[in-house]
Amino acid sequence: MATAIDIWENYLTIAKWQDFVNGTLESGSSSPIFNINPNDDREFDAIYLGGGAAGRFGAAYLRAMGGRVLIIDRWPFLGGSCPHQACVPHHLFSDCAAQLMLERTFSGQLWFQEMIGKTVSIKPIVELFRSGRTGPHAMMNYQSKEQLGLEFVLNAEAKIIDAHTIQVNGSQFQAKNLVLALGAKPIVPDVPGIQLQGVFTSQSLVEKLDDEPGNTAVVIGGGKTAIEYGCFFNATGRRTIIVARHQAMPMLKDAESRAYAILMMEEQGMEFLENAELSVIHGDAQGKVKTVSIKTAGGIVNIDTDFVFIAIGEQANSEQVAQTLGLELDDKSFIKVNRRMQTSIANVYAVGDVTGPPMEMFKARKEGVCAAKNIMGQASEYKAADYPDFMHTHYEVSWLGLSETQARQRYANVKILKLPPDNPNGFDVGLPAGDRMMLYLMAKPRMSGFQKLIIDGDTRKIVGAIHIGYGAKDGFQYLNYLVKNGLTIDDLADMDELFISPSYFIQLCRLRAGDIHFNDM
Repeated sequence: MATAIDIWENYLTIAKWQDFVNGTLESGSSSPIFNINPNDDREFDAIYLGGGAAGRFGAAYLRAMGGRVLIIDRWPFLGGSCPHQACVPHHLFSDCAAQLMLERTFSGQLWFQEMIGKTVSIKPIVELFRSGRTGPHAMMNYQSKEQLGLEFVLNAEAKIIDAHTIQVNGSQFQAKNLVLALGAKPIVPDVPGIQLQGVFTSQSLVEKLDDEPGNTAVVIGGGKTAIEYGCFFNATGRRTIIVARHQAMPMLKDAESRAYAILMMEEQGMEFLENAELSVIHGDAQGKVKTVSIKTAGGIVNIDTDFVFIAIGEQANSEQVAQTLGLELDDKSFIKVNRRMQTSIANVYAVGDVTGPPMEMFKARKEGVCAAKNIMGQASEYKAADYPDFMHTHYEVSWLGLSETQARQRYANVKILKLPPDNPNGFDVGLPAGDRMMLYLMAKPRMSGFQKLIIDGDTRKIVGAIHIGYGAKDGFQYLNYLVKNGLTIDDLADMDELFISPSYFIQLCRLRAGDIHFNDM
């Protein structure tokens, strides 16, 4: 049993927290960090197992409602995998990809350095992330302790005794309810050679990359993680091959928009093997990746590489807790919950990635809050549906609502407004360029973006929107709220535009709003 550190009476600044987290991670210390109020003898209303997005936000809400809550997490920080291995590195790498694509597009022109034939090192970017990630950790620890008044035990493995009792480092804690916020981890396929040096997932890349990858990256998977990391590897100057079991980028349902996004990636040099599957990873005498064999409809394709990135989905951290409590799982081992976040045991809740897709931050946070409300007697239901989505290719890709095909299946009179418009010259039109796209607009109009608004012509309601470019992502979360509440072409036309990419939607609507029976544009 490790010696516990009691910090309840200690005030730790963000800087002190950062030093503390850094020291704990670097030393591998197993000392649990206890922040429990000794003067509160109330039973805990809930214990949140896991202090990531779902656990921290849920606990904060429960505490705000007057309840007593305890968070237990195996890391020496709150915030979970997002700042440590998932969201934050993904955004860092996407920022790098965007900057590198701009520099490659204008290589040797204006003030841009010569990039032709140049490969950028990945290892220093990963090391930059490793050295900077404890900043967000420290802020969340400080905020949780000093501003939100949360009680927690960090840097400790929890043992479930029963549905009301948790043991940590020899101490037992009782609670009326248990909330499982255990997260998920990348799926690793069972193929020969998967343990060779040079095979990475999103988690192991930031933890274990210690050699610079060569000039070819093979990405296994066609979803968000695969495409986004693939774009980063490509932007660094490496040949990048996406190997998708079915279709690449299937989450973007609008066929025309997906085709534009794929085309822009291909023009940057990315290669796509669809309806293909990893068969074998071959190694050299030193145990490093040398070649991968890919099974395709046309036979086996062998690719020489020393770098394989696995991104075929995630699996819940559910096995141990499900066996201990006898919880019901779905066919992919995610914990089954109802809309109140209750599992098959009434006082045991599950929230966040452990409940299954979508693996999104907003979903985790809202599920954590939903559980808190129900625990405190405020009936609440939640199911992630009709939400705006995005991904980082070399550009931002943002979308909401229905695709054109989906809309035509549902409505008899679908109208489309888009930029660039259909024309004999294809995409060689400098619109809908907005923020961060103006150099492309002037010199490379083909790359200036794509935008599409899908409308029910009878009710004049907006039913779908897609933007490929920059500057739309943040706007889409608010646009989605308006669309769900019946936003029409006339409403959108009446808004004030600030010259960012979504504003083109306003301009297109205003051009058509006066026409009762408007046509496509």
